[in-house]
Amino acid sequence: MDLTQGPEPEAQAGRAVLRTASVRHDVPESLRVLADRIDDGDLELVILFVSPEADARQVLKDAAEALPGIRVVGCTTAGEISAEGYTEGEIVAIGFPKENFRIETGIIAKLSDYDVQSMVDRMIQTRNDLAASRPDWRYEFNFLLVDGLSTLEDKLASDLAMGLGPVQMFGGSAGDGETFQKTLVFHEGQAHSDAAVLMQVRTRCPIQVFKTDHLIPSEQRMVVTGADPVRRTVHEINAEPAAREYARILGKDPEQLTTFTFAAHPVVVRIGGQHHVRSIQRVAENGDLVFFSAIDEGLVLTLAHTRDMPEHLGEEMARLSRDGAPAVILGCDCLLRRLEAQENQVINKLSEILRANKVVGFSTYGEQFNSMHVNQTLTGVAIYPPEEV
Repeated sequence: MDLTQGPEPEAQAGRAVLRTASVRHDVPESLRVLADRIDDGDLELVILFVSPEADARQVLKDAAEALPGIRVVGCTTAGEISAEGYTEGEIVAIGFPKENFRIETGIIAKLSDYDVQSMVDRMIQTRNDLAASRPDWRYEFNFLLVDGLSTLEDKLASDLAMGLGPVQMFGGSAGDGETFQKTLVFHEGQAHSDAAVLMQVRTRCPIQVFKTDHLIPSEQRMVVTGADPVRRTVHEINAEPAAREYARILGKDPEQLTTFTFAAHPVVVRIGGQHHVRSIQRVAENGDLVFFSAIDEGLVLTLAHTRDMPEHLGEEMARLSRDGAPAVILGCDCLLRRLEAQENQVINKLSEILRANKVVGFSTYGEQFNSMHVNQTLTGVAIYPPEEV
């Protein structure tokens, strides 16, 4: 369906809410290994999160053979989250059993040129169709995967919000490790750039859609005085060259700014009474700052401090388990969080928390939450054991 047109890994055992498995991308017949672990003949949909080390198109070809008749969607990653926590070089497979889920998928085939009204109309019709198919199931969510190099995630999330109604959306931008060269989303056996895939989900399982970050806004503010919004590029901050002024505020040499600097010293903007991260991707050769999300002249940026990551993640997982532990958590985790964890040597602690709380997903080039595209956050859905109907 095109939304732009009109109308040694281990699998979860038994009757799991979701079936999950992962395998090294270079394991012989890797998709058959995954299929053996998640497919017992009743899958509604399979999501694949695929390391950029793999040949994505070959993976999709192998998936069609290993999972005949089953719809497959997914994307390339900036790292994976499996049953072992943070991993790299893997393919993570997530199977949604028909007994717990009804899912419709749609592709926005050209992010640079799509019909907003047709897309929204189709979303509303699909939601109504899902509700009619299982009126006894009470829970819904939307999951978005989008080309992480499109620079159009902000517009897309805003446009999609017109069709969400009361149903929450989360998502992640496809990655390419730390290379930033080519990102792909998958739909109906094909890999696409300049595209996004939306999953509209109805389930009998209680859910919580969430967004969280470990950042605390400071009192240090700066104003964007020169920018190119289309390219997400800032030329000037406080009427000074952008990278030089950012480095001055941090007390650092502008020649020594790195991805780790940006992860450790993020900036946030205040929108609707809440702070949202606007992460810096890199310094351009001319000294401009290139961002991961929307930026414009006149925007006030607030420097943020970071909390202890394991402590914060443990608190968030405890909150999601307050009324009972989730059966699984599907998560989209920013690449900058992983890089910060590596720099601060806490990645093993975070992996332990992710593993203990059954989090699966991928590291992203950005995250979506309802109408917003954000950075340096963890977005996702906690899925709880199903209600009996």
